[in-house]
Amino acid sequence: MQWKRSDCHREQAFFARRRACPELAEGIWASPATWPALSKRSAPKGRVLCDTITARLARFLIALLSLLSVPFLRAAETPEALLAAGRVDQAIETLEQQIRISPNAEAYNLLCRAHFELDDWDGGIPSCEKAVSLAPENALYHLWLGRIYGEKADRSNFLKATGLAGKVRSEFERAVELSPDNWEARTDLAEFYLEAPGIVGGGKDKARAQAESLTPLNPSAAHWVKARIAERDKDAAVAEQEFRAAITASQGGARAWLNLAGFYRHTNRFDDMEQALRSMESSRLDHPGAFVDGASMLFRAGRDYPLAIQLVRRYVASSETVEEAPVFKAHYLLGELLEKQGDRAAADEYRKALSMAHSFRPAQDALKRITR
Repeated sequence: MQWKRSDCHREQAFFARRRACPELAEGIWASPATWPALSKRSAPKGRVLCDTITARLARFLIALLSLLSVPFLRAAETPEALLAAGRVDQAIETLEQQIRISPNAEAYNLLCRAHFELDDWDGGIPSCEKAVSLAPENALYHLWLGRIYGEKADRSNFLKATGLAGKVRSEFERAVELSPDNWEARTDLAEFYLEAPGIVGGGKDKARAQAESLTPLNPSAAHWVKARIAERDKDAAVAEQEFRAAITASQGGARAWLNLAGFYRHTNRFDDMEQALRSMESSRLDHPGAFVDGASMLFRAGRDYPLAIQLVRRYVASSETVEEAPVFKAHYLLGELLEKQGDRAAADEYRKALSMAHSFRPAQDALKRITR
C-alpha cells in the first residue's frame, strides 16, 4: 500500500501526520488481512483508507486510555488540583495508578496528604515515610511526615504518643535544617516546642528562638508564635496584643483575624469572636480555608449559625478552594449546620461529601442518622 509523498511527508509532526494521513501508522494499528479489502474499495481510495485507519486509531486510543486509566482527557486534573478541590477519592486512585506505573517521591508525598485529608493517619504514614526515603533532602516531605506523625500522636495513648513525639520533632527540625527560610516549617516547629513536654524536646525558650527567626521571614507568623507563648504564660493581655500585631503585620489578612477569633473563643469572649470573624469575612483573603475554620469555630461554640453557613457556602462556591480545607469536609460541616437548624438539605450536603470521599466516616454516620 502506497501514499503520495507530496501529500504526507515523513518530516511532519506526528499528530499533524496522523490527522492528515493516518495510514502512516498502518504498520502498527491496521491488520494485514484488511489490506486487500481496502485496496479494492471504490474511489477515492485515499479517503476510504484514511477513514478506516482513523476509526481503528480512535478505537485503539480509547482502549489504551481505558486500560491505563490515566486522565489524559482532563489534563488539568492533576493530583494536586484534585486535592485542592477536595476530590480525594479521585486523587488517591490517580496517585496509586501513578505509583504502580512509575513510583516516585512526589506521588508518595501526595498520596500521604490525601490520606491526611481523610484523617487516615495509619493509611498515610507509610506513604510519607516512603517519600522521605526516596528524597531525603526534600524539606517538604519531612514537614508532612512530621505533621502526620503529630496527628497520630494526638490520638494515641501516652506511651505511644511519647515515642511519636520524638519523630515529630526530628522531622520538623530536619525540615527547618534543609529549608531555613520556610516559614511554615518554622511555625510548625515552634508549635511543637510549645505543646510538647520538655522530656520529648519541648520548651518555650525554643519556641521564642523560632519566633525570632520567623520575624524577617513572616512577621505575622512571628507575632502568632509570641501570642501563643503569652497564652501559655497565662498573660491574656500580651497575647491579645500579639494577635492584633499579627493582623497589622499581615495587612489585615484573614488568617490573622481567624487566630484572634480563636483567642477570643478560648477566653469565652464570644461576642468579640463573632466580630473578629465578621472582620475576617471582609479581609484580605490570604488563607481561603479561614472561611471553613471560622464556620467550624462558630459551630463548636454554638454561635451565629447563619454566619457560619454563609462562610461555608462562600468557600465551596469559590474557585480558591485549598487542600488545607478539603471541600468534602466543608460540605460535611455545612450539613452539620443545616441539620442543627432542622433543614433537610443537610442530607444533600452529606451526600456531596461522600461523593468526593466515600470512606469519610463522619459523613457516613451523619447520613445514616438523618435518613433513618
